[in-house]
Amino acid sequence: MTDSMKPLAITLTGCAKTFADGTKALEPLDLVIKSGETLVLLGPSGCGKTTTLRIIAGLEQPDAGGTVLFDGEDVTPLSIEKRNVGMVFQSYALFPNMSVAENIGYGLRLRKTPSAALRARVNEMLGMMRIEKLADRRIDQLSGGQRQRVALARALAVRPRALLLDEPLTALDAKLRDALRIEIDELLRRLGITAVYVTHDQAEAMALGDRIVVMEHGKVAQIGTPRDIYQRPATLFVADFIGTMNRVAGHVAGGAFVTSAGSIPWPEAPARATEAMFRPQDVSIADDGAAHLKGTITAAFFLGDRTRLAVDVGGDKPLILEAAARRDFSHGDPIGLRIDPHGLLSL
Repeated sequence: MTDSMKPLAITLTGCAKTFADGTKALEPLDLVIKSGETLVLLGPSGCGKTTTLRIIAGLEQPDAGGTVLFDGEDVTPLSIEKRNVGMVFQSYALFPNMSVAENIGYGLRLRKTPSAALRARVNEMLGMMRIEKLADRRIDQLSGGQRQRVALARALAVRPRALLLDEPLTALDAKLRDALRIEIDELLRRLGITAVYVTHDQAEAMALGDRIVVMEHGKVAQIGTPRDIYQRPATLFVADFIGTMNRVAGHVAGGAFVTSAGSIPWPEAPARATEAMFRPQDVSIADDGAAHLKGTITAAFFLGDRTRLAVDVGGDKPLILEAAARRDFSHGDPIGLRIDPHGLLSL
């Protein structure tokens, strides 16, 4: 770790949040964030993820009985200034009347850092974010990506024990978002800092999180590694929210899952399964003799490097799969599908 601060372990116990109008934003939450890990809070709008982040930061107080511990010390009554965490907001919250360098040094000035040390730290942050040439620029002269780098530099300048990020890439276009996602991941790994990252973007969560907390209606639906969450969803909500999940109705018979469009070999199927679930990557196109299911193409979307197909097999919704881009597909074409039994799930 390049900075001198030791990364922080954070524990939330019984942290609920009810607002003054009676709105229950968060059910009692128990959560352990390991020292040095990047934990992503993922879920749709209104699920409680930002409220959880603000409780960790000290911007919101949990309901009576809830506690926030930093390395075992109760910091529940402390404000954000006294918790020594860095915060990066969706809006960046930069000061337009200050230069880039002045924005980065703002927290250091509040801490009455001596001038020489302040200048050295600001220069270090400018170098870390590769924005040395922007030091004297005004904020309104910066692009979205440059502003994001300034916000990160300001949050890190004070050597926080944890970095809290609230949807920091939402305002950026897709290509820049992808590029900055890689930069943020590299930065967090290099610093070894404890980070809590809020997003509704599944790709961001998968790319950045050591673990992901999927939230639904103020509760935790599942906690696990990105691979666990994707391959072994604990609930139907998680299965449908994370990525694309195909679902076909049927019943188990003779070591297979039998549907109106054919049967899928599934020796380990739960005996009472009435639905088989599988991801698009577990579906391949097959000739009639090797196909498990037969259907009709209802849509084909050419995406450059691949073609995404929607296939009607008689269910409520079409199955989704991806095929090589070089082959042409047309609406109404018959198609055979083969399913990898290792990718089958039933919840």
